[in-house]
Amino acid sequence: MAKGAGKARKKLPPELAVVNADNCTGCEACMEVCPVDCIYKVPGEDQPSLQSFVDIDLERCIGCKLCERWCPWDAIEMIVTTEVAQAVAAKGGPTAYVEQNGERLIAAAQALQDLALEQKAEKAAAKK
Repeated sequence: MAKGAGKARKKLPPELAVVNADNCTGCEACMEVCPVDCIYKVPGEDQPSLQSFVDIDLERCIGCKLCERWCPWDAIEMIVTTEVAQAVAAKGGPTAYVEQNGERLIAAAQALQDLALEQKAEKAAAKK
């Protein structure tokens, strides 16, 4: 098991990567450069071996921006962590994938967003 796996994050990156599924071709360029292996391939519905896109495990994303830089299709956008839930809800993807995983993915993004807002408030209070 990876070091720190299963533990709550103490510090969040200022931005997290979110894939716009409509732009993603599944070329895997982002998967090759991700230093924490948080990007995974999602098969398409009609032709799973030909159609695909990638998605990102936000709970593992470190906000390094490598995936965004290497994506030849501009399908990955870095989103401010305090606003990530709305971006995840709007990112799209194969209908079956969204129906099966949408709530879980949005809930994970919302939890990270809430933690980021909490940390931001704590930091502001500490400055006073």
